[in-house]
Amino acid sequence: MSKEWWKKSAEGIPEIKTDTPGVESRRMHESTARYMKGLSSQVKLFPVCFAEGSGIALTDVDGNRYLDFSSGIYVTSLGHCHPKISEAVAHWAGRLMNAHDFSTPIKEKALEKLVDVLPGDLNAVQLYSDGTAAVEAGIRAARAVNNRQEFISCFRDFHGKSMAAVSLAKMTRGDVYSYGATRAPGFYMVPRPNPYRPDFAKPDGTIDTDAYISFYEQFIQEGTVGNVSAFVLEPVQGWGGSIFPPDDFFPKLKSLCDKHSILLFVDEVLAGMGRTGEWLCMDHWGVVPDIVTLGKSLGNGFPVTAMVVKEEYADALEKISASSSYGGNPMACAAALASIEVIEEEDILENVRSVGAYFKRRLEAMLDAHPIVGDVKAKGFLLGVELVKDKGTKEPFEEAGKLVYRKAFRKGLAWIPAGHILRMSPPLIMDEHYAGMGLDMIEESIAEVEKEFGY
Repeated sequence: MSKEWWKKSAEGIPEIKTDTPGVESRRMHESTARYMKGLSSQVKLFPVCFAEGSGIALTDVDGNRYLDFSSGIYVTSLGHCHPKISEAVAHWAGRLMNAHDFSTPIKEKALEKLVDVLPGDLNAVQLYSDGTAAVEAGIRAARAVNNRQEFISCFRDFHGKSMAAVSLAKMTRGDVYSYGATRAPGFYMVPRPNPYRPDFAKPDGTIDTDAYISFYEQFIQEGTVGNVSAFVLEPVQGWGGSIFPPDDFFPKLKSLCDKHSILLFVDEVLAGMGRTGEWLCMDHWGVVPDIVTLGKSLGNGFPVTAMVVKEEYADALEKISASSSYGGNPMACAAALASIEVIEEEDILENVRSVGAYFKRRLEAMLDAHPIVGDVKAKGFLLGVELVKDKGTKEPFEEAGKLVYRKAFRKGLAWIPAGHILRMSPPLIMDEHYAGMGLDMIEESIAEVEKEFGY
């Protein structure tokens, strides 16, 4: 199969035939919304209804065709309906759908392939059907490893929507993700480094990583010493707006964790499996977590996630009743195996590095050219643009974020809002031509909003 299988279906996009969202999209959305509650902000801002997708193209029920800069929120990273992955799932859908946690031929192959691409001795695996379940299992595994009960996590990280996952990730943006829940006992939160908005800065205004590590050290010492099981965080904040830490952060954090016998638990559900040009985002910093969770891109749309621990902690998985009803079913394993093989066979990591460098250059030029673009974030195909009212004050420009999102969507770009930070997660198969096309739509929309606000 040619690695350019997707290009024919991308011809002619974007193709907008009606006012968007169109009549049928609005009707269908209103009908669905009578029953489906708690819709995401992106749906509320632009209630389009999609009918099909192929590669980097999405088509709505009114016949409008869009360039995908979302990948179904970091999920369909290898393109919608990749033939190899679709065929693998279909094969097992007609052969064996579920066998609980019994071994199957496809599970054996999937596990071997997954462990082969992970760094270090991360090789004790359990499979699940969603990221939240994997995170919950990681919490239980951590407690089983060291018989400690408490966790430290970071403000504005995101780890899922169950009680313990929410306790790791209580949000601050307008209580959007508070879920009406109080954080569970034993879960503590600290700030994490944001180079654009540092809580701790050096005299020259640049971020001070050592000050964050010192703060964590003091936080641990003043707490219940010896009862922190794990430090849990994303390598890159996804929901928080594509926020990358300084390059020295994770090596120093791992040293701190090792000093206090605290496990480093990294949630790579969003950033892992090639999104940043490496199998794990943590590979950029040469740090191997003690526990890692994977998902989203792992099955390219089919629900499959994984929780993996280092070999020395494998026994912990025997203590926590780690299996699940749907985790590791043959269809899920087929999707995961095929996805990993596609990444290898189509040189996806190299494409992400190459086109990712183009994305970064374009975004940096956008930063220089536009008064409301305060900061840009880019590593591979994990991208963000932060809009501000003034580059000096860095005041977030929430209203502009919503307008730019809608304008670019109407031009034919399916993508992701995050308040005043515009997020992009294009399919990893995308080339520079379509990457430039998407960025052109975003930049045109930013210029239009700037004009409307008198910049």
